[in-house]
Amino acid sequence: MLNKISLIGRVGKDPEVKHLDGGAVVAKFSLATSEKYKDKTGETKEQTEWHNVVIWNKLVEVVEKWVKKGDLIYLSGKVTYRSYDKDGETRYFTEINCQELKMLGGNKSENSQPHQQSELTQYQSSKPETQEIPFAEHPDDLPF
Repeated sequence: MLNKISLIGRVGKDPEVKHLDGGAVVAKFSLATSEKYKDKTGETKEQTEWHNVVIWNKLVEVVEKWVKKGDLIYLSGKVTYRSYDKDGETRYFTEINCQELKMLGGNKSENSQPHQQSELTQYQSSKPETQEIPFAEHPDDLPF
């Protein structure tokens, strides 16, 4: 069986990094992917999808140092579906558990500094690392 996803998109917000009990580190951010198509009238439309990205442990160091809002990145990982109860209501959400990351270009804004060519721009977790997030740390709403 295979659970693998690959995305190229722009980072929707600066990563939020948390240090959890037991020494685990997690980073979260949103990623926007867009596609253009022509509707029935021939008009070009653009559809954007938002993805919740979660990165664990060693790869977080890279994300914390290099990944900023607006950056164009490639990532691959697995899709996870989670649910939790809050106030008697079950909430569902989907996350991309990132296991590989490549910087593809700098930030979309003109004021950003491009990444140094001599810097390594591909990072991969040595092994897929996941950890259950305590229910108290689940977001109530989507980040967009």
